[in-house]
Amino acid sequence: MATTKKNNIKKSTTSVSSVKSVFQNYAPAPESIDHIQLKSQYDLFINGKFVKPLSNEYYDTINPATGKKIASVAKGNEKDIDAAVKAANKAFESWSKTEPKERAKYIYRIARMIQERAREFAVIETMNGGKSIRESRDIDVPLAANHFFYYAGWADKLEYAFPNRNPKPIGVTGQIIPWNFPLLMAAWKLAPALATGNTIVLKPAESTPLTALKLAEIIQESGLPDGVVNIVTGFGDCGSALVNHPQVNKIAFTGSTPVGKYIQKAIAGTNKKATLELGGKAANIIFDDAPIDQAVEGIVNGIFFNQGHVCCAGSRLFIQENIAEKVIKKLKDRMRTLIVGDPMDKNTDIGAINSKEQLEKINHYIKLGQKEGAEIFQPECSVPANGFFCKPTLFIGTSQSHRIVQEEIFGPVLTIQTFRTIEEVIEKANNIPYGLSAGVWTDKGSKIFNLTSKLRAGVIWANTYNKFDPTSPFGGYKESGFGREGGVHGLLPYVKF
Repeated sequence: MATTKKNNIKKSTTSVSSVKSVFQNYAPAPESIDHIQLKSQYDLFINGKFVKPLSNEYYDTINPATGKKIASVAKGNEKDIDAAVKAANKAFESWSKTEPKERAKYIYRIARMIQERAREFAVIETMNGGKSIRESRDIDVPLAANHFFYYAGWADKLEYAFPNRNPKPIGVTGQIIPWNFPLLMAAWKLAPALATGNTIVLKPAESTPLTALKLAEIIQESGLPDGVVNIVTGFGDCGSALVNHPQVNKIAFTGSTPVGKYIQKAIAGTNKKATLELGGKAANIIFDDAPIDQAVEGIVNGIFFNQGHVCCAGSRLFIQENIAEKVIKKLKDRMRTLIVGDPMDKNTDIGAINSKEQLEKINHYIKLGQKEGAEIFQPECSVPANGFFCKPTLFIGTSQSHRIVQEEIFGPVLTIQTFRTIEEVIEKANNIPYGLSAGVWTDKGSKIFNLTSKLRAGVIWANTYNKFDPTSPFGGYKESGFGREGGVHGLLPYVKF
């Protein structure tokens, strides 16, 4: 094992009092931001060091719950991507030959360091992304650590994952992650790539770069060899340069379907491998023999978790006709109890929408749903005057032709349709461009197996929703992309035979 490198992270961090001033009477629990160190300016992470962008340009990243600046972040460009890819390509020569058990130690160390700084990661994730601190603390950060733990275990067992196939690492992998789960998506992609001996250039979403850059600090402190992981922040041109770089051997992308289609066209005719995890418009199906109260909680979790900023959100609710009135009443009552507001308050259910642009998109669809003739329901609740917030929204009386049913809104907006028979709901559920996920609620196992074999979705939950585990593969069909992340399946995109 190589000796851990000395921590050469710059010490020019803002004070705790400066971090607190970002909130200005915003955070109800001051202890939750104590000892959180944020820099006023973040650079790129290339070849094991934090370096200034070659353009010397920076942009502001904000707190969506207040609309105020958190820090300045380096605006990388094509030349920065080139430097990062070259560093990764050089590092690949030695990293790919590193003993698997040694690679495992590095990955395990990163996992432990995430756990040790869990509070710090949770607060930064909430500040930069707008999600509830409860979700960051209890879901995102633990799952991120668990993904590193899980793939640390696979690093020296690849021969068992692919018996008699002699798997080898691909080379430099370009990874582009979204703004809805910044830390978790970084873990989903970094961990299996490292375990299989690849090197990485990671491009975070421009609006939520801070936890990825905090992860870069951990990677640096962990002693991981220089150039194995590089993180370049920036905008779409930065991602495009990564996709089109000739020395990148594989692209892993999570994000919108239009960008996924661009990537697929860009790499056509090349030898680059790709995994694309794109949009979704999941069906959540409630049968008349389902545990109703449990199902209502599943509905709420399925669509309002993370403000609906979830590609696998259960945004299309199908209720069997004879229980529709009962379920809708219970659902409305439950929605009236949801708290919209301060993401740093552990009692908050629905935090801030990630950006002004995303809030405008959601509001556009809400107005569109009303124009299309659907009945709207929003509970009476207070919404903060500052920042970007949206009430939980329900549309009743929708049909397959409504755009709010067919198009991904990516917000806390749920549509309801009713059905009579299994055949009818299967047809409606599959009549959509996407195929990422679905949910089924019934007390009959035979019905569950019948539906799961016919629903065209990559992940199907039964009598629960939004449950994730590092050992389980995740991915979709149709315009939801291809390839799988998680589980032993998540190793396959990073090896060649």
